[in-house]
Amino acid sequence: MPSSPTRRADSPVGPPAAGVERERREAQRKAVAELVRVGPALDRLSAAFTDAGHQLYLVGGSVRDALRGELGDDLDLTTSARPDEIERLLRGLSRAVWTIGKEYGTVGCRLAADSGPGGTAGNAGTDEPREWQVEVTTFRADVYRAESRKPVVQFGDTLDGDLIRRDFTVNAMAVSLPDRTFVDPYGGLDDLAAGRLRTPATAEQSFSDDPLRMLRAARFATRLQLAPTPEVLAAMTAMAERLSIVSAERIRDELTKLLLADRPRVGLDLLVRTGLADVFLPELGALRLERDEHHRHKDVYAHSLTVLDQAIALERERGHAPDLVNRLAALLHDIGKPRTRRFEPGGKVSFHHHDVVGAKLARKRLTALRFPSDVVEAVSDLVALHLRFHGYGDLAGSDAEWTDSAVRRYVRDAGDQLERLHILTRADCTTRNQAKATRLRRAYDELEHRIDLLAEQEELDAIRPDLDGNQIMALLGIPPGRAVGEAYRHLLEQRLEHGPLGPERAEAELRAWWAARQAG
Repeated sequence: MPSSPTRRADSPVGPPAAGVERERREAQRKAVAELVRVGPALDRLSAAFTDAGHQLYLVGGSVRDALRGELGDDLDLTTSARPDEIERLLRGLSRAVWTIGKEYGTVGCRLAADSGPGGTAGNAGTDEPREWQVEVTTFRADVYRAESRKPVVQFGDTLDGDLIRRDFTVNAMAVSLPDRTFVDPYGGLDDLAAGRLRTPATAEQSFSDDPLRMLRAARFATRLQLAPTPEVLAAMTAMAERLSIVSAERIRDELTKLLLADRPRVGLDLLVRTGLADVFLPELGALRLERDEHHRHKDVYAHSLTVLDQAIALERERGHAPDLVNRLAALLHDIGKPRTRRFEPGGKVSFHHHDVVGAKLARKRLTALRFPSDVVEAVSDLVALHLRFHGYGDLAGSDAEWTDSAVRRYVRDAGDQLERLHILTRADCTTRNQAKATRLRRAYDELEHRIDLLAEQEELDAIRPDLDGNQIMALLGIPPGRAVGEAYRHLLEQRLEHGPLGPERAEAELRAWWAARQAG
């Protein structure tokens, strides 16, 4: 049966608390400033639509972001006009119009604001024209069916009918144009001020209509620092399995947005606690291993989230933009532990080869979620390599140390993931033992220093034998074939073991190897 919107019965009643009232006033102040900033674009749009007899509202995330003082150059609007009329009006305002979403009622354009005599709106202190990316959508009154999250598109006639269909109250606010009247029938402003995440209709109906909204709840909890209400939490937990009707690609996109947030830990933990993660990333929840009664091993789940936090901090310290591969590797680096856990004599717990097992699990899971192949390979390689340094760390402070050969192999195996491996390995230190943490940090500082020195001397980023395949064939007088590959690998091993050999020594090594091979 088609679903119809049901209004919530648990909206807060009575006057807001003093703290919430202060937050409301501050949000309104920010919104006024933001609307003044984008006023030229809104004025041009509202003039066109109202002159044609249509209602027009700034809506959804644009209003929410304006209230937070974060409105960017993307403007979302809704209108009583139908799609053909939206397109006609926008073409009268812009030469850059797109209709990709027209069947769903959305037409977009790039809109330059008219600043008056100059004809363009410049950024402060510059002559650069200011542009906004605008999307205008007809009021929607969609019908959802139980077997699909894709609605049967129906256009509506009222703003209220459009707003109740939206995912959360903080996205169900609007500002009418041109008069700038604030429209908030479901208490979104109070929820934003109180740090609360609610749905306009009942949470059960909202998530039944579109289960992907449960993942968006985790993202908004992270990005907007909003706490889901008990009703939202209960619905997410009870309806987690409904997420199975959502495509892997859409789940991947939401997970990516969450991971690239400043503090994804809150949202990830929410996904695990509600059971949503079990539907698409069960290896994450599986990290909550039952601790042994003597607490002789760390909480692997909490450790993994802390490694993610520390990897994000290191990204910033080392001057990198948010990096999906880095964050996936940090989150998944220990997912092989549940499969490899063993209780040893004396009460110790071991996870032998969890790096190898984890790399296979990461590749399988990320492939199932339709991540690009380069992301899958990079993450699985990092998981496989994340323990490699610890042999070096174990030697730090003793008379022994890694040979130059071992350092070259470390760099060779990391390949173009070396910087990410540096971040992951450093982030993986979560011990509370300050002496041990300091020793590991100094050991890795030393390893990075040695890598830099060898890189200057030997071009480590392009390790290859001193002779290429053509030179090998010419010197040995052999045609292309398996023997050439074997010779190449032998010279590569010599290069890794001894550093650059030079042409003469490389030729001597090659001829000696060939003579021994022939004799054998």
